[in-house]
Amino acid sequence: MRNKGIFISLIIIIGSFLSGSIGAQPLHDHDHTYYPVKDSLVKQKLEDWQDLKFGLMMTWGPYSQWGIVESWSLSPEDYAWSQRKKGNKPKSYFEYKKEYENLQKSFNPIEFEPEKWVKAAKYAGIKYVVPMSKHHDGFCMFDTKTTNYKITDKKTPFHTSPRADVVKEIVESFSAEGFRIGMYFSKPDWHNRDYWSDYYPPLDRNVNYDPDSYPDKWEKFVQFTHEQIMELMTNYGDIDILWLDGGWVAKQDTKEIEDFYRKSLKNSPNGFLKSKIVNQDIRMDEIATKAREKQPGLIVVDRAVPGANENYLTPENRVPEKMIPFPWESCITATRSWSYSPNDAYKSSRELIHILVDIVSKGGNLLLNIAPGPNGDWDAMAYKRLQEIGDWVQVNSEAIYESRAIAPYRTGKVCYTQNKKTKAVYSIYLPDKDETILPSKVRLPSIQPKKGSIINLLGYGKVKWKKVDGDVIITLPGKAIVNPPCKEAWTFKMVVE
Repeated sequence: MRNKGIFISLIIIIGSFLSGSIGAQPLHDHDHTYYPVKDSLVKQKLEDWQDLKFGLMMTWGPYSQWGIVESWSLSPEDYAWSQRKKGNKPKSYFEYKKEYENLQKSFNPIEFEPEKWVKAAKYAGIKYVVPMSKHHDGFCMFDTKTTNYKITDKKTPFHTSPRADVVKEIVESFSAEGFRIGMYFSKPDWHNRDYWSDYYPPLDRNVNYDPDSYPDKWEKFVQFTHEQIMELMTNYGDIDILWLDGGWVAKQDTKEIEDFYRKSLKNSPNGFLKSKIVNQDIRMDEIATKAREKQPGLIVVDRAVPGANENYLTPENRVPEKMIPFPWESCITATRSWSYSPNDAYKSSRELIHILVDIVSKGGNLLLNIAPGPNGDWDAMAYKRLQEIGDWVQVNSEAIYESRAIAPYRTGKVCYTQNKKTKAVYSIYLPDKDETILPSKVRLPSIQPKKGSIINLLGYGKVKWKKVDGDVIITLPGKAIVNPPCKEAWTFKMVVE
């Protein structure tokens, strides 16, 4: 995660110049570029994925023992959230990196029991899961043959567990209960010496040599990446989504890079950039083709790299202001951090439910990140939050799943969705932080039910309504006001003209 700062801008600006098989003319809205999918199997799977609405991600690795941000303290870029403050101090960068990588030798998540996660996620209404196979630090949470820097290696204490292949255990446990399966994979690998060569110091998040000047070395890394991805596509059952992070690893156009640097250096304070762009072609078209030979219809998400291999968009830790007319998913943390941090503050159930509703009303999916701790389990608060979300979903599920965006999407405290099959329209009222009961009247702007239509409060029943100045005014009975059918948000179902 954390496609921070400059790289978000870099990727967006140069995205239209990326080479590769485009497959279709790009579509544009006010902020986004999208290349429509042509493969019929991928199109169908993407349509099915848009029905699911709610997914689960788990950012997890040996770094959880220190309670620090995932991988990023290894990057020489100078950000407050990636400082090297753990381990023995003071130390040089290389001493720190050695200590960090030695966390493998003490990583022993003996309380790992994915069935507990399945049960909690299923009740919460989560429909798909995206486990982390490898983050940027290169530590593999699956049983790869390409490296010993993995959870199943004999240097890792947990390798003796029959559940040592964590990715396999997660996939099998969730698949058994009908969840769709994604696979998070980092394209950069800061442990691999063909990405960060021992001959040069790392300068930022990028490969630390010029791939165009050392093509043989770069090709070794490309083959390593392809082999790891094909292991995941071959040995872990049915995979629906290949979710690729690290958008700076992409083929870049030299002229546009040069133009960008001229503009950026002119506008940056003191002419200083914390990181750069490097041409890093890992042959994504080839990866997508080979992966789909193993997993027909596979959704490929080469995130932050506009082109044929970004089958859906992935805004990070935010809800877009406006509806996005293309397939998209916001990946958002349940706490303040992506990775485990002791005593981290969880978002309230109301905030998480409102995030889900806001995203769905704008046509997207929510991918909620919950980070396991070094013991292999979630905090108790994670289970509590999923229980509370599930309590709400039990009442309001028909307004969320198999729905599509419908104008006006959101007006004030009301979000709108429409079931794609029944065409029923749902207006979801999002109360303020201090609102604990339903208001006596709710105004729904820009909604026009047919004369004689019935409006129901989900979980309660029929309510009275009338048209006033082009809006709908719902009058709620006292019983519903003092004893609402659920907490955190309330849904009105109607048929519209």
